Amino acid sequence: MKNKKLIWQLPFLVVLIVGTVVIIRRQGSIPYQNNKGMVFGTTYNITYQCDSDLHASIKAELQKVDEALSPFNKSSIITAVNNNDDVEVNDMFIDVFTLAQKISDDTGGAFDITVAPLVNAWGFGFKSGTAPTKQNIDSLKNIIGYKKVRLHGRRIVKDDKRTMLDCSSIAKGYGSDVVARLLKSKGVENYMVEIGGEIVTKGISKRRLPWKIGVTKPVDDSLSVNQEIQSVINVTDKAMATSGNYRNFYYKGGKKYAHTIDPHTGYPVQHNILSSTVIAADCATADAYATAFMVMGMEKAQELLKHHPEIMAYFIYADNDGKNKTWFSESLKGKIVEK
Repeated sequence: MKNKKLIWQLPFLVVLIVGTVVIIRRQGSIPYQNNKGMVFGTTYNITYQCDSDLHASIKAELQKVDEALSPFNKSSIITAVNNNDDVEVNDMFIDVFTLAQKISDDTGGAFDITVAPLVNAWGFGFKSGTAPTKQNIDSLKNIIGYKKVRLHGRRIVKDDKRTMLDCSSIAKGYGSDVVARLLKSKGVENYMVEIGGEIVTKGISKRRLPWKIGVTKPVDDSLSVNQEIQSVINVTDKAMATSGNYRNFYYKGGKKYAHTIDPHTGYPVQHNILSSTVIAADCATADAYATAFMVMGMEKAQELLKHHPEIMAYFIYADNDGKNKTWFSESLKGKIVEK
């Protein structure tokens, strides 16, 4: 009786096996497309397996993000908000603003999309060799703080009209998510989206292997000529973002620090993290936490990570002797591969 049942099931097994082989062969014959360009003042590089080139649709989606969030676009929504125009924000703006406020709360204000005036003040100061005065910093701190802005319906309300929003520390990650969603909606199963170093992956690469992403070594290289890899991480079906202006160091007491401004103090942080890489389910989240961890420093970042098992982090930091060391989440152990 059992043998008869097996014989009856055999044709179905054959059909299943043949069908699987046909699908695998078809997938192998579909080409991988590669689209490159410029957006948000940086480059993008998108690789995906698809019969047709989707670059026009990708550019259209990126243009929508630019029109919502680019402070360099004079007709963007964020420019109108910063100019205190009476403007309704759109869904993209609401998505990013809401997530930014949530992560600001979670990180105790280490992530703050109103901090740009301070970053700019110190940036120019370092380039000219003179730092901003305490009076300059105190003046700017009066208009900085994520709690000084809020969403009311579809409008941004500010406590001080001088407060400015800058989503550059989350927009690239969000843009990568937007493109990934587009590819998914087109039925694309295998892709890697990279915008300015912020990455979303799904499936496998052209080599039929999981996507592997390199983390660049932090070295004194203002022209970004040296791209030596510190580690390679398996980032399949995840998003990854890296923060750390570690090509622009400043030195104090003989120690090297990344060029990151603490929104609370208004001064550059004096933590030893030089590069913060975060892996999360979406790239906007990874982007924001990577920035926050640079501000928080190693101990506070590690403590926060205990409450977020869904987030993984990889830090490059300088030890007491100024030598580069690494620390990473326990859950990342199996994802770090040989270079």
